[in-house]
Amino acid sequence: MNDSARNASAANSVELVITRIFDAPRELVYQAFVDPDQLAAWFGPVGYTVPRESVDIDARVGGHQRFVMVSDDNPQMRSPVDAQLTEVIPNELIVGIQNWEHIDGAPGPAGRHISLRLEFHDEGGKTRLVLRQGPYAADMEHLARMGWDSSFTRLDELLAG
Repeated sequence: MNDSARNASAANSVELVITRIFDAPRELVYQAFVDPDQLAAWFGPVGYTVPRESVDIDARVGGHQRFVMVSDDNPQMRSPVDAQLTEVIPNELIVGIQNWEHIDGAPGPAGRHISLRLEFHDEGGKTRLVLRQGPYAADMEHLARMGWDSSFTRLDELLAG
């Protein structure tokens, strides 16, 4: 990719930022991201599930988070997620680089790599989660936001249960 194509691509990319308050202590919200049973129970937008047997998490620097989202309507439609964790502070921070090879429209010259940063903040017994993910092609950011919002609704239900 030449410099002008790279600059045009960067100009058309955006970072997704979501801040959400969960009615649960941050230790519980953090566990929902690092415990395979919990992640399988809530992750994925409505219409997708994450089979428990697909989840493999090693929550440490140099570790990983791997799983597959499967369409409920068409089980052949699968979106594997493979993240290498670069920073982990239990109950506070998860940072990684995700390789989403099967997500159409995701930017990246040779693959589909996006960064993910999850910050867990105490809000008086509740948790303020700040999610940063990207870069996304400008026309894909809203789809990622809708997916996270849908997943977070499921996470709210899990935390309330």
